[in-house]
Amino acid sequence: MSYSYFAEYYDILTENVEYEKRADYFLELFKKHGHDMGLTLDLACGTGTLTLELCKRGVDIFGCDMSVDMLTIAQQKAFEEDRDIMFIKQKMQNLKLFGNIDTCICTLDSINHLQSAKDVQKTFEKVSEYMNDSGMFVFDMNTVYKHKYILGDNCYIYDTEKVFCAWQNNYQAQDNEVVITLDFFERDGKVYHRSSEQFSEKTYSDETIRKMAENAGFSVEAVYDDMTFENIKEDSQRAVYVLRKRGNFNE
Repeated sequence: MSYSYFAEYYDILTENVEYEKRADYFLELFKKHGHDMGLTLDLACGTGTLTLELCKRGVDIFGCDMSVDMLTIAQQKAFEEDRDIMFIKQKMQNLKLFGNIDTCICTLDSINHLQSAKDVQKTFEKVSEYMNDSGMFVFDMNTVYKHKYILGDNCYIYDTEKVFCAWQNNYQAQDNEVVITLDFFERDGKVYHRSSEQFSEKTYSDETIRKMAENAGFSVEAVYDDMTFENIKEDSQRAVYVLRKRGNFNE
């Protein structure tokens, strides 16, 4: 998946994400857990909006994503804001860094985009491999509840000045998977140009994610409902996992 068309319209479709508030939330979260963020990786950074917001707040941060198109937009944003941020092209499950990190964040359901439980486990192990002892890995995930009851087989329409988007979901109950088809219609005078993107999201039980994290050398310090410090509930749509790297795990 290259997310080439999705990259072009990604910022339009995520205008409700409230990146500034999300950046402040992460700063508060790490303060709550007594963690100095230090060198931070924004894993699956997309078009780099959150990376940039955290950089503006003084975080020593760099971004990583598998999509050249996403990274091109991210780099342009950093240039326009006169921010020196490094962006690298890599898949999460094949992460290869030149040194260790103190913190890793992975947001907006990016873990859900991995195509198998094996890839999720490999991603956790790669983050752990490059993380200093007592470092923190914080990521969020769509819950099983959201896939089953919110996304399901529903359709959504986004009608903006730049693009009209039809969002269609196909829920696969046996794998807690949602296959997402996006059709974009961009107006050019009296005609519309159509482009399409398809990808899938998988989700896992809390028990499965905890086991994967522990197998990769992390302790689970907390699991919060999205953008809060409250425990997840049965109807929570997004869970925020706060993991701490156990000392001497790789020795």
